Amino acid sequence: MPIKVQSDLPAKKILEDENIFMMDEKRAMHQDIRPLKIAILNLMPLKEDTEVQLLRSLSNTPLQVDVTFLTTGSYVGKNTAASHLDQFYQTYEEVKNLRFDGLIITGAPVEQMEFEEVNYWEELVEIMKWSKTNVTSTLHICWGAQAGLYYHYGIRKVPLEEKMFGVFLHKVLNRKEPFVRGFDDIFYAPHSRHTTVSREDIESNPNLTILAESEEAGVFIVIADEGRQIFVMGHPEYDRITLDKEYKRDKGKGLDIQLPVNYYPNDIDDNKPSLTWRAHANAMYTNWLNYYVYQVTPYEL
Repeated sequence: MPIKVQSDLPAKKILEDENIFMMDEKRAMHQDIRPLKIAILNLMPLKEDTEVQLLRSLSNTPLQVDVTFLTTGSYVGKNTAASHLDQFYQTYEEVKNLRFDGLIITGAPVEQMEFEEVNYWEELVEIMKWSKTNVTSTLHICWGAQAGLYYHYGIRKVPLEEKMFGVFLHKVLNRKEPFVRGFDDIFYAPHSRHTTVSREDIESNPNLTILAESEEAGVFIVIADEGRQIFVMGHPEYDRITLDKEYKRDKGKGLDIQLPVNYYPNDIDDNKPSLTWRAHANAMYTNWLNYYVYQVTPYEL
């Protein structure tokens, strides 16, 4: 799928080197089709890594996608250069009068805080409220999924005794939903989080349907409102070395970090990590774009 981004976005060169079709504004202007307009609210600290991961994940259908990166105006992180944010990102205030076919809300390293204690919580609430009228389908990832379930349905997150860290087996529970079309019965997905949500809380809400779960990692995919709101508890967009960098960063700081589960061959952290989740991650993002965005979004936004 051709993805339209700004010509000088650093992620564009990285993905072109992987033979992923990236389109700049000049070429897109000469195509007589309406691209899907997808906004990505990037709350991750290493924003450029997340840009590459999500653009790669969105690159597997013949649909053209016009991506707009969003950041919070009420809080500016310290891990991404201000010049990068100024050049490639917009704030909610700048887009609140626009409509989008799809919105992705990423995870964030704030899960051990109460939602209301997060610096940009009120702004995020405003964005999630706006998404109900201005976005066809919103995909929430990891902490973004917990935040979305809390805002939309009042479901609270639950602290874990130890960090859920590694690549875990999951099983599909509901094959009737196109979101898991093409999935094997059992599939892997990465997790890196200190909190979870209660299966009982989700099952007690008739508006929510669990599509996949893990015996170890718990609920994984939840869908609501015919796909207008989708919640994914892990990080299927992660690349091969994301957990490796996180583990070695924390280990280097002397923090109490466990070896990621099902990740390093023979559990030796000098070994190249196994990439076991990419096919299902690609299927997930493709299914979201096709069945919950492209198939139902109006031609005229």
